Amino acid sequence: MIPLSLGELAAVIGGTVKGDAAITVTAPAVLDGRQAEPGGLFVAFAGEHVDGHDFAEQAGRAGAVAVLGSRPTDLPTVVVEDAQAALQTLAAHVVRQFRDGLTVAGVTGSQGKTSTKDLLTAVLASAGPTIATIGSRNNELGVPLTMLRADPATRFLVLEMGARHIGQIADLTGLVAPDLAVVLNVGRAHLGKFGSRGGIAKAKGELVQGLAPGGTAILNADDPRVVAMRALTDGPVLTFGLAEHADVRVIDPTLDRLARPTFELRTARASARVTLPLLGAHQALNAAAAAAAGLAAGLSLDQAAAALADAKLSKWRLELHELAGGATMINDSYNAHPESVLAGLDALAAVEGGRRIAVLGAMLELGDESDAEHRSVGEYAADRADVVVAVGELARPIADGARAAAGDAGERAVALADNDAAVDWLRRNLGAGDVVLIKASRGANLDEVAAALVS
Repeated sequence: MIPLSLGELAAVIGGTVKGDAAITVTAPAVLDGRQAEPGGLFVAFAGEHVDGHDFAEQAGRAGAVAVLGSRPTDLPTVVVEDAQAALQTLAAHVVRQFRDGLTVAGVTGSQGKTSTKDLLTAVLASAGPTIATIGSRNNELGVPLTMLRADPATRFLVLEMGARHIGQIADLTGLVAPDLAVVLNVGRAHLGKFGSRGGIAKAKGELVQGLAPGGTAILNADDPRVVAMRALTDGPVLTFGLAEHADVRVIDPTLDRLARPTFELRTARASARVTLPLLGAHQALNAAAAAAAGLAAGLSLDQAAAALADAKLSKWRLELHELAGGATMINDSYNAHPESVLAGLDALAAVEGGRRIAVLGAMLELGDESDAEHRSVGEYAADRADVVVAVGELARPIADGARAAAGDAGERAVALADNDAAVDWLRRNLGAGDVVLIKASRGANLDEVAAALVS
């Protein structure tokens, strides 16, 4: 973040300073006072159950020198009517100060956003100072917070952009127009909110429409709805995928015993061999997307391939753990929707071991199709796992689907009431050599199950 006095900050966002206007903010903004850094800004929101203003003192102890909020606090405060709008205005202002020397990449898609963002961050960081979204903070608050971590030394800014309604990504690109727009796929995540995959495609396409003049769209050649987004830009387009016509093509992918992919990336002018330190065949396409964006940013294919070989993902995304009793756990508990669960199940099936156990919780925000989608996942799981464990009432159709596909009512499918029951079942049933996948939507909190197994 560039240094700003509270007086300067107030002038940018139209606020009023309560306290010493000469105090200067020199560190990033945070929403959690415990995460404040020395010289930082604490952004306080008055929520339905918790009022962030009450935690200003805590933020001050952690190092924050000021608060941005809707009322005065114990710290010097810039008071505004709308803290969210003020945060966004501030972020846009800060990035404008050094925009000419900055390449901005936006990443969206129904699944794979965070993994691809992590891979792209590794690629671009090999060429210069890079700031990227932490975890999956990809909404109207997370994007400006990421922007405020940048400064004049930053060469690349990687922004994961999510959407729960039409217009949300357009609002985000309004803060900073990306030079690179990476669109991965149009799946069924948040189908209940959008109503149709056409609606989801429209929302994702806003990233392409929001490109800066001359910016490049990076599109999935294997997804017809994404390829159709060519029509949304007059600028250059690079495609990636398995398709023969892809500009950055994945050739001959194979998996090792831990389901880590090796493949060739090929363009019209070059090729490079890549081995990823990540689980899942689907990561090869994510890597191709990252490599294509790297090419558009001026890197060579060899540079991108070398960076991908050392890439790391955000937490709880296909993390591999060796458990004390000799079993192996794949912790993919951060989030879930139908396509990502199928990819996780494919990874489970590809890992060498004894029994394969899929512990699956609810996939949220699927609307009227929820039961059918859960049942379909259960049917697929029955072909990838020896035992399918559904956790929670919303996930029960997974067990029903697995039981029907397995053709019996035996131990191939288990329905459990909650996370405590899942931990108890796993502790009693996991054996040496078993491989267990833990996956559900964030709201199911299956990370608690994974943590209990590790402990």
